[in-house]
Amino acid sequence: MTEKMTSEELQVTAFDIIFHSGNARTLIHEAFALLRAESFTEAADKLDEANQEILEAHKSQTHLLKEYASGQKIEMEIIMVHAQDHLMTTMTLLEVAKEMSYLYQK
Repeated sequence: MTEKMTSEELQVTAFDIIFHSGNARTLIHEAFALLRAESFTEAADKLDEANQEILEAHKSQTHLLKEYASGQKIEMEIIMVHAQDHLMTTMTLLEVAKEMSYLYQK
């Protein structure tokens, strides 16, 4: 019989994803301000920190995927949909910030 992930476990995972991707988003916006001020080294540091936060969020996401792949039943909740949306938009924002960093320095 396949175990079902509890609603509480799913919510904890979702909030972990939201927490880390939110931290990353804040760091990215700080990097944008530094780019405008032509503080390129500091901006790069912020983008590196943002990437580390995204990696932490991704670890939670990967854990969930491994549970699912091993047969764990997971009922999707709206908070997880929100968490996934938050993570994916933050990942896209990081890609844009890296490209903008290149353009600012040009």
